[in-house]
Amino acid sequence: MRKEIYITDYNCVTPLGFDVSSNWNALVEGKSGVALHKIIDSHEAFYASMIDSEKLDATFGDHFDETHFTRLEKMFLLSLEPLIKRHSVSEDTAFILSTTKGNISLLKNRSELPEGVYLSALAQKIAGYFGFTKKPIVVSNACVSGVMAIAVAKSMISTGKYKDAFVIAGDELSEFVISGFNSFQAIGNGPCKPYDKNRNGINIGEAAAAVYITSALSGNEKFRFKISGDSAVNDANHISGPSRTGDGLYASIRTAMAEAKVTPEQIDFISAHGTATLYNDEMESIAFSRMNLQLIPLNSMKGYYGHCLGASGLLESIISMESALHSTLIPSKNFEEIGVSEPLNIIRENQHAEIRYILKTASGFGGCNAAVVLEKL
Repeated sequence: MRKEIYITDYNCVTPLGFDVSSNWNALVEGKSGVALHKIIDSHEAFYASMIDSEKLDATFGDHFDETHFTRLEKMFLLSLEPLIKRHSVSEDTAFILSTTKGNISLLKNRSELPEGVYLSALAQKIAGYFGFTKKPIVVSNACVSGVMAIAVAKSMISTGKYKDAFVIAGDELSEFVISGFNSFQAIGNGPCKPYDKNRNGINIGEAAAAVYITSALSGNEKFRFKISGDSAVNDANHISGPSRTGDGLYASIRTAMAEAKVTPEQIDFISAHGTATLYNDEMESIAFSRMNLQLIPLNSMKGYYGHCLGASGLLESIISMESALHSTLIPSKNFEEIGVSEPLNIIRENQHAEIRYILKTASGFGGCNAAVVLEKL
């Protein structure tokens, strides 16, 4: 009999709040973290979603005495601390960190590579602080990293390698990331508009998120979401351009749904990637249509949080589970008129809905795609 794996706790640190409840309340009110920020001194301001550094430092100081942590590390620690307090760390507990660039800001004005810039060192620093004994696992696969980290935890626990797992995901705004996306001419000149006819690019965001995953239920959980199916497929289409036929995403969704044993009609809600770039949104619409999911209510959270890179998939999964717990669908912010070739049922306003099965998808550079099916119990 296949072992069942559950998400039973989570937390997040974002520009909209430093816990899940404050984030949820802000989303219900339609608030967005996206605003103009001066990130590169030699360049004009960009629309991005950025955590207030003074508030971050003050909140961190309320919880921790140490000062030898980078800005990103403070985000990680604050997101994970509440989960550590509620769940024990044993020799059979995995620590999984998802990020795309980690402490990339440490490279600024440096002639040598500092130790903290290595993702393995970042993971070990956070894991060591909280007393994890097993070697940390790093998942860094472009923008699907957050969703893949859930799948890695599920796989590790289901095979008996670990009893439970803490998964954290995070990335911060940096000149490096902004410059990279700007070189692709992928950054929008205003708040992003996923799937909209007038979309013209992404807003970069930053966040940290954490979830607790286990196969052993205590009976005291406030909620349970079974990780019913997952898949990651690379279509090797292009180093930065998505497949025009949606092959990788289509295959990921099909495999995840097959493992979960659900039909398109059973999916209640899709939390899509929705970056607001011309080709990504088009590719997604084709993949969803090929899976006969075009009628399922769908949103992108990028209009609220921006694109948080390695944190996006985990953060958006958390918000999706909150939607299910509150029986409320959150609209895809800034959407006005469909701008993709295939029909999508874009959520336009807060609406009541009974949500049992959630499909979360993600796509990224290099042709990577991932999908996970979450079931509320």
